Amino acid sequence: MDTPVNVFLNQANTIILGKNLTLKLALACLLAKGHLLIEDIPGVGKTTLAHCFAKLLGLDFQRIQFTSDLLPADIIGSSVFDRDNNRFEFHPGPLFSNFILADEINRATPKTQSALLESMEERQVTIEKVTYPMAKPFIVIATQNPGHQVGTFPLPESQLDRFLMRLSIGYPDAESEKQLLNGDNTRKKLAQLDAALSSDQFIDLQHQVVNVHAAAPVIAYIQALLEFSRQSALYTQGLSPRAGIAIMQAAKAWALIEGRDHVYPEDVQAILPAVTEHRLVLHNPLSNSTVGTSHGLLSEVAIP
Repeated sequence: MDTPVNVFLNQANTIILGKNLTLKLALACLLAKGHLLIEDIPGVGKTTLAHCFAKLLGLDFQRIQFTSDLLPADIIGSSVFDRDNNRFEFHPGPLFSNFILADEINRATPKTQSALLESMEERQVTIEKVTYPMAKPFIVIATQNPGHQVGTFPLPESQLDRFLMRLSIGYPDAESEKQLLNGDNTRKKLAQLDAALSSDQFIDLQHQVVNVHAAAPVIAYIQALLEFSRQSALYTQGLSPRAGIAIMQAAKAWALIEGRDHVYPEDVQAILPAVTEHRLVLHNPLSNSTVGTSHGLLSEVAIP
């Protein structure tokens, strides 16, 4: 059935080849009113994915290239003195848009990174005691290179926690890479994309996510996952209540994408790594280097 969600994903799959799971998770993140962090090496399609989603959603789009000399005012904007009216007037920066691509966010200093905190959490920015609301919808997709690369500043925990999901695209499979090598220029294909969802349709889907039902056993399962993370010796600290809310929101969005109005425990499992891996820290990461940080949660907590 060609639902708006299926049309969206089908078109996205023509740009980002062989990564249907990643695209579904990214869409679930945005439908859950979350922000998305994409971490991977250069050249695998992080920025392309963000451009693709912006085109398919038909939203006002701004790309901010993060560099070491970028200042908070370059993102938020600044007040400029108006001689004619004898007062300061606020000139909004690129942050005041529907869809923000914060490209290579970890190449900026922590001070500049923190310029996004209030807008991502509260959908507003306060400057000189005046509060300015963000556009609706307001989406931030940030990309970052691995921390071991030269010229990067690690994102602090408070900033990481503002992202509902963290995803990695990875290398394409052999067949997808063959299509990439033989196919049309990706930028040309992006330019030809039409919006798959209107702004109103997208906002309506976000509202539908809120109404997806989570039964008591599902809530108990999420609580058990949170409790295990807090009590287990595997982790230096457990998942916060905000992380639990993020798991619930993402699971509801995943269920909606699957065409259901209720959540299964399998929906929780599908989104759990993307929601928790950047929030959990292993006590001994070297001994668990072959599995994800969330592996203990998935293997040790029983499905109701």
